[in-house]
Order: sequence, then structure tokens, then C-alpha cells
Amino acid sequence: MNWFSIILTVVGLCLFETISSVDNAIINAEVLSTMQQRARRWFLVWGMLFAVFAIRGLLPWLIVWLATPGLGPVGALTASFSSDPAVIAAVESAAPLLLMAGGVFLVFLFFHWLFLEPKNYGLIGERFIHSQGVWFYAVVSVLLSVFVWQALQINPYLAFAAVVGSTVFFITHGFKENAEAKEKELMHTGFSDLSKVFYLEAIDATFSIDGVLGAFAFTLSVPLILLGNSLGALVVRQLTISNIDRIKRYRFVKNGAMYSILFLGLIMLIDGFGFHIPQWVSPVTTFVVIAYFFLKSVATIKHEITS
Repeated sequence: MNWFSIILTVVGLCLFETISSVDNAIINAEVLSTMQQRARRWFLVWGMLFAVFAIRGLLPWLIVWLATPGLGPVGALTASFSSDPAVIAAVESAAPLLLMAGGVFLVFLFFHWLFLEPKNYGLIGERFIHSQGVWFYAVVSVLLSVFVWQALQINPYLAFAAVVGSTVFFITHGFKENAEAKEKELMHTGFSDLSKVFYLEAIDATFSIDGVLGAFAFTLSVPLILLGNSLGALVVRQLTISNIDRIKRYRFVKNGAMYSILFLGLIMLIDGFGFHIPQWVSPVTTFVVIAYFFLKSVATIKHEITS
């Protein structure tokens, strides 16, 4: 990779991690508002280290290591920068499995948002699809059947990877639903600050899975994923301690994040099925989609001010 590709990838990762973690920042800000200053400071300092190194650092490395166990822990970390033909071959053979699992996860994540989650309607058709929420499970079941059938024509392990992506989605979805219910409980009952800190760390770990899996659409390089996602995590922490209500005014930012997730998921699936997508496509697509919905948010704010 040349320096331009590296910078483009890291900036794209940072932007994607930031946008996809806005919900996490809102939850953090609301729970932190009920905590004492010392506990807030502890979470924002030490919790930051945990979020960056223990979650966004270890998780992508662990995923690559599990996909290519023959490389070992050090090889999994440095694989993307190795010139060893055996290492390159191992990474290339495991890449479709990673991309298939991550692609299914992200596509399911998008459709869950589109069919079932509350939202500001940013595009034509969103309101109608949201009103047909009962069809979510039918849609993703049919999609999974198609993915598995097509993958079986190539490699049984590729089909299994699609099932793994679906499994990871439903497991993390359960944790997120529990987190939303727990947030209301924490806001209105007498939990200790220590309990709230542990809760926020657990939620951060759950939300980080979206960003980590989406990162593989940008690159398979663990060091670059660590750098880009860590910068994004720093931005999210800054949003947490700043005026979060101002962030909420940009009502279509979440839409931008979810449509970015859809496109990244499709890119991963296409790549997983063996159709090579240039590396610049993921960051450029992310920039364009998020810029569109950000400008749409700005236009809406101006219209409300003038009307």
C-alpha cells in the first residue's frame, strides 16, 4: 500500500467508527450525567484505554488469528505487511471467510434498522418499509438462504462463514436490546457508579463489534484497523463529554451510518464471493454517503431556523 492508500483507509476507518458509534456516545453521555465527577473521569480516561486496546485492538487481531490459526499470534498481527509468500497465501485463503461473515452481519444490521428501529425518515420508502417491520425476519432468512446456497457452490466453509455472520448478529442484537432496557433502569434507580462504569464498558464492547467487522471492508491490516478505529473511539469519547444535544440535532447522521453499513456489507459479500473490489471503494463510498446525509441534516436545521 502506498501512503495515499494508507491515509485514505485510516481516515475512512476513523469516520466510519465515529458515525457508527454515535448511539453509543449518546448512551454514555446520558448515563455519565447521573454519575459523580470522579467516576466520570475514571471512565473517560481508563475506559478509553480499555475501549481502544482491549476491544478495538484485540478483537480484529483475534478475528484474523482465528481465521488463520497457522500464522500464530504475531503472524496474524503483521500478516498484512509480510512479504512471505506462505503468509500472503494464508491471508488470501482466509479473507473470503472473514468478508462473508462480516458482510452478512452488516447487511442484517442494516435491515434490522430499516424495518424495526425508530428513525428519522431520510429517503423515500423508509416510512413504508418501517411500517412493514414484521417482514424483517422473513427478509433476512431468505437472504441467508441465498447467501448459503451460493456459497456452497464455491466452498462449504464459505457457507458456514455466512451462518457465523448471522449468528454473531443475533447474539449482539440481544445484548443491544438488553442494553437499551438497562439504560432506563440505570437512569432511574440507585445503582452505584462502579456498576454504571462496568455497564458502559460492556456496552462499548458490544457496540464496537459493528465498527470492527465493518473495518474489514476497508482493509485486512490489523495495525491500520487499530489506528483508524482508535482515532474514531477518541472522537466518540470527545462527543460524549461535549454537548451531545448538539449532535442529536443532526438527525440524519444515523441514516448515513446505516447506509454506509449496507454498502460496506455488500462490498464485503461481493469480495467474499471472489469479485475483487478496489480498496479505495470502501472509504470513498463511506465519505460520499455520510456527506450526503450530513448535508441533508444541515439543510433541515437551516429550514427549521428560518421557518
